[in-house]
Amino acid sequence: MKTRQENIFSSKTLTYFLQLAETMNYTQAAQLLGITQPALTQQIKKLERTVGAPLFYSVGKKLHISDAGRTMLDATHQIYDLLNTATDEIQSSTSATHGKINIGILASMEISVIQSFLIQYYKQFPDIEVSMHLLTRKEIWDRLEKNKIDIAIMYLPDDSIKNWKPYKSRKIADERLLFISQDPALKTRKKIRFKDTLDNKWVTYPDEYYLNQFISEAYKNQLVDRPVSAAQFTSPFEIMRFAEATELSTALPKSFYEAHNLGLKGNAVQFDPAIQFELAFVFRKEKEDIPRIDSFFREFDHYLEEKDYLTRIREQNRRIV
Repeated sequence: MKTRQENIFSSKTLTYFLQLAETMNYTQAAQLLGITQPALTQQIKKLERTVGAPLFYSVGKKLHISDAGRTMLDATHQIYDLLNTATDEIQSSTSATHGKINIGILASMEISVIQSFLIQYYKQFPDIEVSMHLLTRKEIWDRLEKNKIDIAIMYLPDDSIKNWKPYKSRKIADERLLFISQDPALKTRKKIRFKDTLDNKWVTYPDEYYLNQFISEAYKNQLVDRPVSAAQFTSPFEIMRFAEATELSTALPKSFYEAHNLGLKGNAVQFDPAIQFELAFVFRKEKEDIPRIDSFFREFDHYLEEKDYLTRIREQNRRIV
């Protein structure tokens, strides 16, 4: 047995009702619908029986809509508006050239290449809105979990998330940390052992930041005391500025150093053994099925096929100068 809702929405009932409410004439409405007048009358009476009240009434030869009919008309318009909105949202979510992409980027990383790509991407796809958020690692994982961002750009490996099953990653570039000091002896060196970086205090990221924890773990694995931090900043620019002004040591990603090393007094060398990690996209697995997300990744791959990440970093540096 059909439910009341099924009786209301079946057999184009609402379409018939709307057409009659618009024309207020059975003969004209039936002609526009391509059905006979008796068939239209039957459908309207069926709808009236279902809702339990007359929707129209006649005064002489003129048809009028009842109070119940006005209530049904308002509800029907709301239903159609809701369906239209849902259709628009579905089309937007399944379109490769329309919609919105929310991106969360680790606030401590160098983003010039990402920004340059987004400028180029917008010029190619102006109907896709890209929203970029600079976030802490905790904020990134929280927003990924709650589906508030579509894509994260962050460093890996990251042991702070225990359940990787819903997620997937795509490598952007290999990264490594450089030891930066104003010790003139470093000018002739390419590498430095961990224990030789402890002669001076450091300026670092805060304790809860990924790179600070990653550095601490690297020193622990080498059975060496972790560096003593004299100051902490969340921005690599502030870390570099403070290190330059105070002659403290620090460690920063190679990408940041390559992007901003012109004019710096400090010397940068690689750790021995190297402290290496990845810059990567992280996202929930189902996001790849959304056409605009898939298109975004393909365009970024083409972008780095033309020139690799580090080459673009260096070009940004020269352009700024």
